[in-house]
Amino acid sequence: MKLELYKFDTCPYCRRVMSFIDESGRTDIEMHDIHKNDEDMKRLIEVGGKRQVPCLLIDGKPMYESLDIIEWLKKNPQK
Repeated sequence: MKLELYKFDTCPYCRRVMSFIDESGRTDIEMHDIHKNDEDMKRLIEVGGKRQVPCLLIDGKPMYESLDIIEWLKKNPQK
């Protein structure tokens, strides 16, 4: 399963997700900062239709909302 998190550092909802990822010790999530890389911004809009972050792509399917992302990560621990 491929996990990609689209985010930017000053977003409080992104920070909530990042804190959970850091605390859980997960290393299976590829990070993409949409404010540091134009290609990441373009891909986020292309795949999800909007530039809303945080966005977790799960095998290319977007999931939004920080609490939903955290809940999904809890239910699907790193293997």
